[in-house]
Amino acid sequence: MKYSINARGVPEAIGPYSQGTTAGRLVFASGQLPISTRDSHSLVDGGITEQTERVIDLIEAILAEVGCTLADVAQTTVYLASLDDMEAMNEVYARRFTTPAPARAVVGVSELPLGALVEMDCVACR
Repeated sequence: MKYSINARGVPEAIGPYSQGTTAGRLVFASGQLPISTRDSHSLVDGGITEQTERVIDLIEAILAEVGCTLADVAQTTVYLASLDDMEAMNEVYARRFTTPAPARAVVGVSELPLGALVEMDCVACR
């Protein structure tokens, strides 16, 4: 069966989708933007490093809602508004996702909602 995930402290979905879902042992976290804790219509202060930290914090909260951690993540997709930010994003990513690291795709995009620099989704296994 499929269940919707609604984690506390994670901004509500801004469209017709869930923060995440489960299907059997799999957990799917929707693409997360670096939304500020102060205002759900603005981004965290700072650049790619701060935005990547925030996105991973949100994914971590969604996973925690169903008893998972970042160590359970099997696959991620990272969307970058500029591939020039890859190195800085990788520094945060490598610190937060430990070995064995998840499989990953990085996609350069022309634009992200709210002018974000990064968005990330993932699939975890519990």
